[in-house]
Amino acid sequence: MLQDPFERRFSYLRLSLTESCNFRCNYCLPNGSSCDNKAAELTLLEIQHLVRGFAAAGTTKVRLTGGEPTLRRDLCDIIRTVRQTAGIREVALTTNGYRLNKDIQHWLDAGLTALNVSIDSLDADTFHLVTGQDRLADILAGVERALALGLGKVKINTVLLRQYNGQSLETFLDFVRDKPVSLRFIELMQTGDNGSFFEAQHLSGSSIIQQLTAAGWQLMPRQHNAGPALEYAHPEYLGTIGLIMPYSAHFCDDCNRLRVSSTGQLFLCLFAEQHQNLRHLLAEDNPPALVAFLQAQLQFKPFSHQLANANTGQTRQLAMIGG
Repeated sequence: MLQDPFERRFSYLRLSLTESCNFRCNYCLPNGSSCDNKAAELTLLEIQHLVRGFAAAGTTKVRLTGGEPTLRRDLCDIIRTVRQTAGIREVALTTNGYRLNKDIQHWLDAGLTALNVSIDSLDADTFHLVTGQDRLADILAGVERALALGLGKVKINTVLLRQYNGQSLETFLDFVRDKPVSLRFIELMQTGDNGSFFEAQHLSGSSIIQQLTAAGWQLMPRQHNAGPALEYAHPEYLGTIGLIMPYSAHFCDDCNRLRVSSTGQLFLCLFAEQHQNLRHLLAEDNPPALVAFLQAQLQFKPFSHQLANANTGQTRQLAMIGG
């Protein structure tokens, strides 16, 4: 398995399929998507070679991200290709939910095993204000449909925003009371393009943890191949609450994931200063060559990001790589 100099092992690939997005979230793309590299996106065959190489290196989980990955017309083919790769046990998708209600059955038929849906408010007006889209009802219907179809791993991603949802914990708790979903609050992260917005809207997840523990919520053991969320459960709720807090101490200690952009750039860290181009290795199906490249590059992976020092690396906005 891939390992860095700090003895961290990497079994989780986050693969961006596109930088394009059809939402205008105020913390990411307030002026809309300006993606100009759509023609340079990885092809289905290149994705097949990429995933086969990562699987040969011990990767068992692949998350498909964006931008908005459902804008790829070949998404079902991509899901199927990844799922049929020997060694890959979990294929997850992170989406804004725009096509969820319509397409979830097709994704499941292709082999999808887990779903993350970005929902930053359960109030329709606030959701519209944050995302630029008046589609909350349809997205929530899509979540219900995914559950009804038997998808066992459904998560809701909510970026913590002081002004927009910072005082809405009770509303979110009511939402998970009778739904077997994991709702995760994600601290707003500073990127190259959102400095002033970050200063005004950043809210620490520690305040949420204090409220949860005071109400009897208990921290759950972290699952193998899971992301960095601290997950809390309560006996009176079917769902759970997670906290992703990149500004907390030791956040990077057990990093287990690598990222590849839609144009074949390897991100050793979400906020790295430099990225490594591995596209030249994807023209042929040559897993050993890709594994050797990845292991060599991992020797340069830093122990931690530098967000606390306002160093965001080359990440202009999260649509570049999907967070």
